[in-house]
Amino acid sequence: MRKRDHNVLTNAASLLICGLLAGVVVAAAAFPAVAMSGLAAKAGAETFGALPTELTVARSPQITYLLASDGKTPLATMYDENRRDVKLKDIAPIMQKAIIAAEDHDFYKHNGVDLNGVARAFVNNQAGAQRQGASTLTMQYVRLAISYSATHPADVVAATEDTSARKLREMRYALQIDKELSKDEILERYLNIAAFGNGAYGIYAASQVYFGKVPSKLDIQESAMLAGMVKAPTAFDPTTPAGYPEAVGRRDYVIDNMVQIGAVTKEQADQAKKIPLKVRNKRTPNGCVATNTRSWGFFCDYFYRWWMQQETFGSTSYDRERRLKSGGYTITTTLDVQAQKGADKAVRNQLSEDKTAARMVAVVEPGSGRVRAIAVNRNFKLDDPAHPQNKISSDPKKAKKKIRGNRPNTVNPLITGGGGITGYQAGSTFKIFTLVAALEKGYPLSYTINAQEQFKSEYIIDSGNPAACKGTHFYCPQNASKSMAGVHNMWSAFGASVNTFFVELQQRVGAENVVKAAQKLGITFRASNDAKFAANKDAAHQWGAFTLGVSQTTPLELANAYATLAADGKYCEPIPVQEIRGPDGDKLDIANPHCEQRISTEVARAAVDAARCPVGDHSSTSKCKNGTAGNVRGVVNAPVAGKSGTTDGDKTSALVAMTKQYAVAGIEADPDWPQTNQRMRHNEVPWGINPAVYQTLRDAMKGKERINFTPPSGKIIEGDQRSIPGVKCESVDTAKSRLRGAGFEPVVSSQKVPSECPVGTAAGTSPDGRTIKGGVVTIEVSAGGGAPKPGTGTGGPAVPPPPNQGRPGRPRG
Repeated sequence: MRKRDHNVLTNAASLLICGLLAGVVVAAAAFPAVAMSGLAAKAGAETFGALPTELTVARSPQITYLLASDGKTPLATMYDENRRDVKLKDIAPIMQKAIIAAEDHDFYKHNGVDLNGVARAFVNNQAGAQRQGASTLTMQYVRLAISYSATHPADVVAATEDTSARKLREMRYALQIDKELSKDEILERYLNIAAFGNGAYGIYAASQVYFGKVPSKLDIQESAMLAGMVKAPTAFDPTTPAGYPEAVGRRDYVIDNMVQIGAVTKEQADQAKKIPLKVRNKRTPNGCVATNTRSWGFFCDYFYRWWMQQETFGSTSYDRERRLKSGGYTITTTLDVQAQKGADKAVRNQLSEDKTAARMVAVVEPGSGRVRAIAVNRNFKLDDPAHPQNKISSDPKKAKKKIRGNRPNTVNPLITGGGGITGYQAGSTFKIFTLVAALEKGYPLSYTINAQEQFKSEYIIDSGNPAACKGTHFYCPQNASKSMAGVHNMWSAFGASVNTFFVELQQRVGAENVVKAAQKLGITFRASNDAKFAANKDAAHQWGAFTLGVSQTTPLELANAYATLAADGKYCEPIPVQEIRGPDGDKLDIANPHCEQRISTEVARAAVDAARCPVGDHSSTSKCKNGTAGNVRGVVNAPVAGKSGTTDGDKTSALVAMTKQYAVAGIEADPDWPQTNQRMRHNEVPWGINPAVYQTLRDAMKGKERINFTPPSGKIIEGDQRSIPGVKCESVDTAKSRLRGAGFEPVVSSQKVPSECPVGTAAGTSPDGRTIKGGVVTIEVSAGGGAPKPGTGTGGPAVPPPPNQGRPGRPRG
């Protein structure tokens, strides 16, 4: 604190006089009869001199501001006390004079204690007249500073109780403060700490709440009204019918005092008093239920929950919340205004807030984990129990009890999870984890499997389960349509979402390794049953339906998992902030991304290469056929990758679509009743999940560079190629034996082809020449009749096309 020059004799005299007055005051309180004795004065002087002089001043609570990623767009404000400290130069001079006129005419003359005022108050109070105070602005500041620095409720009471001891302590501290600070510094601190009612603390908040302007713009009558309020904010509250006339009278009183101290002329005062008092009566919004844009409450809530988990901000949840709401931070969040507006529009397009289906979308930036948008067709709002708007729950059990659901109003974290929200089944979007695990185990993209119409797995389930093979306890999944059966590689199987391909691939890789891949990419298994499976290797090994997306996840987790692949395998912890600055402008490093390489670059690039197939894209290395969401590439008009997913009975629908800059995941579900009887859709209806996802990505990408994904290279594409034995004109059994002995998986074609070989023998293989070790080789059966037709027999494509050339059915699982 900057010291100010004082006259030594004046200070000494002040201390002496205050000590003497202290003795009189103390004695008067305890022994009225001896109040004026010399003994009392001496004791008082000694007591006063022994009082502490060092005042520990804690920073008063400050409002925290949340901004969008541009550092300008307001998102929300959070506070215990609506206060923002400002410099004296940013407070109108007339406001400075008004507070002096209202509270302390001699502020610039005394040394922190008004000796004349103390004596006058003492004489007046002893005479039995109306009690008078003698507190200067400096003493008032001391009182408030002690209150805000208190660490125990009893200290707050002691700082404000009407006792002689409290007065003496204030006087002693005030004298010291006046020595250490300039008058302007004391005035600045006082104006920033004083309470003005209606949740406004400090002159900045008061100017905003009552007049909607910054304090540098206050005029005479506005300044007088605010200065008059600090004496009794409730009694002089201009926003209430009873307080309004009192506020006007107090304002005029202050204006008259401003004339007395020479702050304004009589003419200016008369003119100011004629102005009708008009106030805004608009409290500063507080918390996520009062975001500047209504639909941004879910993002704000995600930020709040993230903050409450950071031990950096305190060892307890209480400490963290107090720090957020009183620390005076300016927090630049990761919310991308363009992406968020696009998501808000997309989730509500043809699906209103009160519909059963919740359309949820999350947007994550690959390579940083920054959450760019969170949207759902709901209002982030507490439903008023006195006047409820929410509809009765769609869950029949809850409906019988008249329990209301989460539509249209909810503050539950539907998109991000937490607070009892464990997520939703995301269907075949989980096949990406099987793909990653297989690639990590050395299976290349060209690895082929003869996907059956129904696959009899080795996974054991309840024999009464509809998914069990008839008469057995083995899990026997089927495809969405019979036409999907046939030989597939990873590109074609992922593009068409062939269930039997991926359950068999998972079985070969080990389901526990697929679960591990999901965990590495950020799936956390919030649901208790999912967590038990994931934590037990033996249980995970038997999790046959995992690849079909029976585990619960959230749109945010799903978006971040795919974003890890788009970032070449670099996982980044999802984060809602990109910069945090304290009240003094100091930058905290807590907002830095936390990233690590979770899977190899080549595995990630290979997975993305396959993931381009479902959304209608391809690379120089990919061998895509059909895609379950093939229109995404055209809508977004950029290189894209992703995957759609649906659960049995269409109880949920999901889609992930991503570019190098954004990963967007959407899930459509009923949060009130997971076993909903409503069918969640994809592209068949305008309110399905697909339009919400690709429209969000399209809008987020407006004006952004089109960056291509880097294709994979090396063995991860074609794998270990081996020569295929010649089996032409051999018996089918001999051909199968020779192919199996060479390390291939033989499959006999159901169609016969013209050939010079005897009828029923092997006419050749598809492919012929070379293919991947362990891959499927189809034995073509001769129909006789001479030479084979072009494109059949011993020749053929290296990777046979899948048989479902029409529009494939949507995946289930």
